[in-house]
Amino acid sequence: MTATLDTPVSPSEIRPDAPQETAATPHPRRWLGLSAVLAATLLNLLDSTVVNVAAPAIRADLGGSYSALQWMAAGYTLALAVALLTGGRLGDMFGRKPVLLAGAAGFVATSVACAFAWSPESLIAARVAQGLCAAVMIPQGFGLIRDLFGAKDVGKAFALFGPVIGLATILGPVVAGLLVDADLLGTGWRAIFLINVPVGAYALVVGARVLPSPAATERSGGLDVTGMLLGGLGMSMLVYPLVQGRELGWPTWSLALLAGSAPVLAAFALHQLRRARRGRTPLVRLSVFANRSYSSGVLFVVVFFGLITGFSLAVGLFLQLGLGYTPLAASLAMASWAIGAFAGSAFSSMAMNGLGRKILHLGLGMMLAGLAALYAVFETAGTGLGGWHLVAPLLLFGAGMGMIFVPLFDIIVAGIADHEVGSGAAALESIQQLGASLGIAILGTVFFGAIGAPVAGRFDPSAALEAAERVTELTLALTAVAFAVAFLLPRRSRAH
Repeated sequence: MTATLDTPVSPSEIRPDAPQETAATPHPRRWLGLSAVLAATLLNLLDSTVVNVAAPAIRADLGGSYSALQWMAAGYTLALAVALLTGGRLGDMFGRKPVLLAGAAGFVATSVACAFAWSPESLIAARVAQGLCAAVMIPQGFGLIRDLFGAKDVGKAFALFGPVIGLATILGPVVAGLLVDADLLGTGWRAIFLINVPVGAYALVVGARVLPSPAATERSGGLDVTGMLLGGLGMSMLVYPLVQGRELGWPTWSLALLAGSAPVLAAFALHQLRRARRGRTPLVRLSVFANRSYSSGVLFVVVFFGLITGFSLAVGLFLQLGLGYTPLAASLAMASWAIGAFAGSAFSSMAMNGLGRKILHLGLGMMLAGLAALYAVFETAGTGLGGWHLVAPLLLFGAGMGMIFVPLFDIIVAGIADHEVGSGAAALESIQQLGASLGIAILGTVFFGAIGAPVAGRFDPSAALEAAERVTELTLALTAVAFAVAFLLPRRSRAH
């Protein structure tokens, strides 16, 4: 399970300066058009989860360092974080349909590149390219659904959209495990990327025929390439040493790179301020950060999505590298996590208006209980741990996590002005992906630091269990931090 388990609001659709193209009447082939948008969304959902299951099998085939396992996941989310805001702006400038189709075509091409990777480095590079294509493709989806269905019927589309995405999230890791274990035509782990080809082809063919063409575009603000480069450089300088530092013995340059990320990100902020003063469209309207509840929400997003993404990767690595589970067995052992998240999301969608911020604390409390139960299982079952031991703790953790997904962004933006909502929510999307990258870097580093070196290609199960316990302890601490920060958020979600 990862940070993309939720269905994020599109940056390009929620900015107040984005062109509004909402159809007055529903499109005659709206349900077919919805299926194309769903297919494009599924590409991102599948590829944000499959590597967590397949990473050990990939390394067994391609070799490489254990930090490369982290980069196979973090490279995708970091690229997505860097380019999401720009992807939204591209939809404004050139129209949602052509931009979505271009992103989907690029995603299919980079998926093929992933499948034919010959080394860890080539796979990581292809994963980064995949993330960039996803950042172009994903922000267009919600506006296209709105254009397909019109204001009156758009609720019908989202009533189907949510459950389909939730079901895909549950089945995604299981399908990945099946594909790796099945070794279809000798493809092994490569099949998890090749499956994107028919899904992407469907999105392209149906989307080109059915999705509505843009009625208006807005190019006057231009494209902030400098801002994207500065933001990308700063984020990369922050994440890279966290992933590589442990393996290299924390050389001086890695610490300098980490410290240098602060002035680069400050330069990004200054550039955004100057761009706004000149009347050009910035990637982020920094005025939202002056609001205490919003800034607290940014911290919450980084901690929350970092802990769930990093913890998911660490659990999958523990089961496969430490206990010798097959990819399918590991994905089935973790399936209750996704089932709980699906149930928690369904509950919060019904209860969020009545409970407001309390639902965040309810969810975090369940996550803490699930983590405590999991730690107790580690202590009692030891290296004899079976998949059934994980069912109840991960179900509880997942249900609490799912409760937070649906209302979170609506609660965070409740305290900012109406004209800042679009930019504020768009920035949260990018920060969510940055948090996921940091979680993979930090919790993955803790896991590999505790597990030690393999002997004759195998890790000591006792050392792996200790590494899992250290990660669980840190995840407990981070969840407690999120619980405390949640008190600084608005009490009610924003009314729509």
